[in-house]
Amino acid sequence: MTIRVLLADDQALLVGTFQILIDASDDMDVIGVAGDGAKAVEVTRATTPDVVVMDIRMPGQDGLAAAEEITGDPALDDTRVLVLTTFETDEYVTRALRAGVSGFLGKGVGPAELLSAIRTVAAGDMVLSSLATHAVVTRYLAGPDAAVATPNELRSLTPREREVLAQAAKGLTNDEIAESLYVSPLTVRTFIQRIMTKLGARHRAQLVAIAYQTGFVRVHQPHTQPGTST
Repeated sequence: MTIRVLLADDQALLVGTFQILIDASDDMDVIGVAGDGAKAVEVTRATTPDVVVMDIRMPGQDGLAAAEEITGDPALDDTRVLVLTTFETDEYVTRALRAGVSGFLGKGVGPAELLSAIRTVAAGDMVLSSLATHAVVTRYLAGPDAAVATPNELRSLTPREREVLAQAAKGLTNDEIAESLYVSPLTVRTFIQRIMTKLGARHRAQLVAIAYQTGFVRVHQPHTQPGTST
């Protein structure tokens, strides 16, 4: 199957570069481009792509508002939105997740990582950059409605599932986890789905939050020298 991709970004040079990169891949094609959020929604409804690679800051309607329209349209249930932005702020990450996006990456990613993210999102999984993962953790740890898994639920995980959860909580993609554990990406995807079921997580972002909130994985704090103030 060929992954059909729509590019939504107001920077023509970047769009051209992304299009060349994607069209050079055997398993995906760019089927349309849009320079603002309203156009992205319009073209998405007309072409029903598998993945919309969406910038945030664009003229008129921004990418997050456009993403919310796309993910909220029942006719576009099979379309996923991958945010690709220069601005990886906690506010944008939170808004993007609330808008129902399936991925959040910074524009500093390499070509291979971008292509891998498109494939992962098209397969129905979620991709988060390291900064986006940190924002998710911060939000859920501070929020009163954060999901909590019980010790019994965590103990129900197999040793391999615990390895996969630890890697996912650090923001690694399925391909990166697969390479680290010497298994296939499809096997990792199966593990992730099984872990989500056991821990009652509705999506990958919530799974990451559970891992941190329960103490299964801990947030690394900057090292402070003795005698220095914090």
